[in-house]
Amino acid sequence: MIRVLCLFIVLLAAPVFAQTDPADAARAASQRLDEAGRALGKAKSAKDRVKALSETVRAYEDGLEAMREGLRRASIREQQLTRELQARETEIAQLLGVLQAMGKSPAPLLLLHPSGPMGTARSGMILADVTPALNARAGDLRTKLEEVTTLRELQQNAADTLQNGLNGAQEARTELSTAISDRTNLPMRFIEDPIKTAILIASTETLEGFASGLTEITTDETTTPMPDLTQRIGELGWPVQGQVLRGMDEVDAAGIARPGVIMATRPRALVSTPVAATIRYRGPLLDYGNVMILEPQAGILFVLAGLDTVYGRAGQVLPAGSPVGLMGGNDADAGEILSDGGIGAGTERSETLYIEVRQGNNPVDPTTWFVSNKDK
Repeated sequence: MIRVLCLFIVLLAAPVFAQTDPADAARAASQRLDEAGRALGKAKSAKDRVKALSETVRAYEDGLEAMREGLRRASIREQQLTRELQARETEIAQLLGVLQAMGKSPAPLLLLHPSGPMGTARSGMILADVTPALNARAGDLRTKLEEVTTLRELQQNAADTLQNGLNGAQEARTELSTAISDRTNLPMRFIEDPIKTAILIASTETLEGFASGLTEITTDETTTPMPDLTQRIGELGWPVQGQVLRGMDEVDAAGIARPGVIMATRPRALVSTPVAATIRYRGPLLDYGNVMILEPQAGILFVLAGLDTVYGRAGQVLPAGSPVGLMGGNDADAGEILSDGGIGAGTERSETLYIEVRQGNNPVDPTTWFVSNKDK
């Protein structure tokens, strides 16, 4: 028995590293989703419903992103603990055996040693050192088992929170679309000539050619000055939450290089204008899908391509942060997120938005214009 106890002393000498608590992240995300739900109720009656609902949609996106990440981390942590406990089954069995043997032995006999009083004294000293170590080991195992139980319960109870968050996000998007349709107070910088626009689209073979002809398809255009953006280059927020997938002029799988960046986003992500801008064009174009072309100031264009839904109309002047559309795809349901939580569901971005910045009708690297952060 003494040899076994000495073995435990050696094992206990290994350092125990502090672990971050992924359960806290999931709980915080759940609270953020609850706050987004309360914000949705207030946004429906807000004076500026478009602004309030846009903020609510973003709050839901942030909360769902945090919840996915929290559940992913919780799942990984649970698997790590389970593997660790399984690997220590022999050690746990030995520990239980030692504790059982010590519990069955009468206290006086437990301290007696065959070699006499000196051996008894030495064994007593060893037991005095070993007992706290055994208690610590038992406490460590108990803590890990409790953490596994907590993580499993958290993932099981997250289904309702996730589903409510997904439903709330969809409701907020629907309310936002209605609010944008009802909005009538935006200033108009010009009136689009639909016939000229159709002719330009039919005769266009490149985005560059289309962009250069935009000023020729308008009537009654005003010369309202827009703020100078050159002092804010590198400080603008990205139009959508996502991750830069392909940089400017990088060749894609089809062997095509475009003078913009491809950003991977989640399904139904909200796309907004990072600054006040005029809508120069919105609608399908070439092979880009639905395109939104924004003009924040004369000579500068932001091209956003690949949207599923586009908001507004050509000629409108949008305030900074205004929604301009939604990405395509479908939100995963709560069950899919929970079942895939440990194998990457927290990072899946299935939609792509093409972002191009044109200055003086020449493309420039968008990453020099927007904040230097690959994941927004």
